[in-house]
Amino acid sequence: MKKILTIQDFSCVGKCSLTVAIPIISAFGIETCALPTALLSTHTQFKNWTFANLCDQIPSITDAWKKEEIMFDGICTGYLGAVDLIEEVKEIIKNFVKKDGIVMIDPAMGDNGKLYAGFDLEYAKATKDLCALADVITPNITEATFMLDKEFKDIYDYDYLLDICKELHKNGARDVVLTGVKKSESQVGVFCLLDGKEVYEYYTPREPRDFHGTGDIYSSAVYGGLMNGKTLQESVKFACDYTKHCIAKTLAEPNYSIYGVNFEQCTGDITEFIK
Repeated sequence: MKKILTIQDFSCVGKCSLTVAIPIISAFGIETCALPTALLSTHTQFKNWTFANLCDQIPSITDAWKKEEIMFDGICTGYLGAVDLIEEVKEIIKNFVKKDGIVMIDPAMGDNGKLYAGFDLEYAKATKDLCALADVITPNITEATFMLDKEFKDIYDYDYLLDICKELHKNGARDVVLTGVKKSESQVGVFCLLDGKEVYEYYTPREPRDFHGTGDIYSSAVYGGLMNGKTLQESVKFACDYTKHCIAKTLAEPNYSIYGVNFEQCTGDITEFIK
């Protein structure tokens, strides 16, 4: 059994980050280890929530790993939140990933043309440097343009998307997966550049509203596919369809909550995909 490490924050209540990544990647038949960067009472869509930064624990944790000679078949990251933590993650990639391991970075830091609260251009630059160490990166257009210091466009064409992907590939990432790409007002999906050469696109019907945690579901499903030997094209297509199915299950409930979408009810999709 392969063993991977996912580095993200942990919300005690609500479906996002580690509470999504651990069960989904585990469902792919992968031992999923976790390094929590922060502890939240709930995810941030609730009105009242607490936050405890755990970054000061990382050096002692990684020192213990070194003594135990622990290595991982891959690493995937989500929301990090601080430049110092990005530097820690770089060292973890260099010291704890096997030679043929797969590193996937989700540079979560913004959307809709704006960075999330607490982020700045220094953080975007540090994230760009981190992405240079990745095999696969999964930014949305906002995150990609901030990393590249390019103009964000809400309306764009094929050449704009291809240019972004080529620059991110030139920065160091082998494969670039642009997420949240609008094909039209009714379709959304991904625009991918594989090894700087091959373009792959996949789109599904667009929902009229957003759901918290779907980006984490998507990236976890992509990573689970890759770690099972699936191609990037197969993995991103499955992840899009799986996320869409999770949303459909959620909408089928008459009183669905802000906790997140019902990915637990779609585990059978994963079983069928990897068998």
